Amino acid sequence: MLDAATGCVYWGFQTKAGMRNAISFGPIKGHGSTKYAVYFGDLKANAYAVDAQTGELLWTTRADEHFTSRSTGAPALYNGKLFVPISSWEGFNAKNAEYPCCTSRGSVVALDANTGRQIWKFYTTPEPPKRIKKNSAGTQLYGPSGLSVWDSPTIDEKLHAVYFGTGEAAVGPVPKTSDAIVALDIDSGKLLWSYQTQENDEFLVGCGGRTGDPSSTGNCPQPNGPDYDIGNSPILKTLGNGQRLVIAGMKNGVVFAVDPDRKGAPVWKVTVSSNPLSGILWGGAADDRAVYYGLSGGGVAAVQLATGERVWFNPLDPPSGHGRAANSAAVTAIPGVAFSGARTGLLYALATANGHALWQFDTARDFATVNRVEAHGGTIASAGPVVSGGMLFVVSGYSFGGADKMGNVLLAFAPER
Repeated sequence: MLDAATGCVYWGFQTKAGMRNAISFGPIKGHGSTKYAVYFGDLKANAYAVDAQTGELLWTTRADEHFTSRSTGAPALYNGKLFVPISSWEGFNAKNAEYPCCTSRGSVVALDANTGRQIWKFYTTPEPPKRIKKNSAGTQLYGPSGLSVWDSPTIDEKLHAVYFGTGEAAVGPVPKTSDAIVALDIDSGKLLWSYQTQENDEFLVGCGGRTGDPSSTGNCPQPNGPDYDIGNSPILKTLGNGQRLVIAGMKNGVVFAVDPDRKGAPVWKVTVSSNPLSGILWGGAADDRAVYYGLSGGGVAAVQLATGERVWFNPLDPPSGHGRAANSAAVTAIPGVAFSGARTGLLYALATANGHALWQFDTARDFATVNRVEAHGGTIASAGPVVSGGMLFVVSGYSFGGADKMGNVLLAFAPER
């Protein structure tokens, strides 16, 4: 935990595995004088509650027992329940003919926020995996599997529901809950409805091209893909006329809205990217007029909430020598301004009225740090900026692959005085 104004450290906590999700903050009961906790997950699917003031561990729970399970989206806290999304890295093993692919299933787990006790669990792949065939190496294969939940669940207080997006299947048969927005009852975890955006999407990241690779092992889907899952949190908005929408984006650049009050009935759909593999990954932001998404192929688009019309698009072409355009990180919005980070390390502030750049800042460079550790910024590709207390906080240097710029800084911005 850091002091927001100075960056000085109050406390630190060592998790059992790496972390890739945001932290949720809220009240907790039954732990003496402790009133507030921070909640988070790790890359071994452990969920934690830690005293917000001292950093002392209050409880920890293994939310899923599969050895490839992880928690990448932030846990959502509501009314004494913690909703933990579960994803998996099992697909990276798929190209190995000796690996018995695949048995992991995405899920959302509801925990008692005070104790960590499991209340219910919903598997996105309804049927447990079973033996289906053997590959050319004689390895037993399993299915169905997959449908990771990469994103943080969204709470609908009116309908007492929780919404989240799902990924594609690893092994079929592919259920209707793949590449979908799923709605569950908060208390029971019962499926209320789901809206599927892409049928029969079966994809394993270790299998080469999305259209299938003849040299792949018998573990691999044929065809492989198209990999159009929903990795961003659904956005729940109420329009001026009272109509409510649940909005999300897909990897193929499609943004869509459904009506939660009519069991996920579609309202509108629009394509904001000309390249079907340069779409929306980690998240967007909305105001009362539009929703804003960054594209993995570069640029930020604004879509009108009421009609689904694309209002503007700024390609954000990087300066010469900065690498290729990519704005896959989640977008953050405040009144009048949308913030988007780029794979190049550039941070953009855009006018929400027309998409024009108000300013940009290159984070891919050396910085003097408050704790005097040598630091360099780099790629901004997943987490979006955070705005709080009149300040803007940005993590720079999270690396996904060889073309990314590795770094290790947290930057804090304040208005010029």
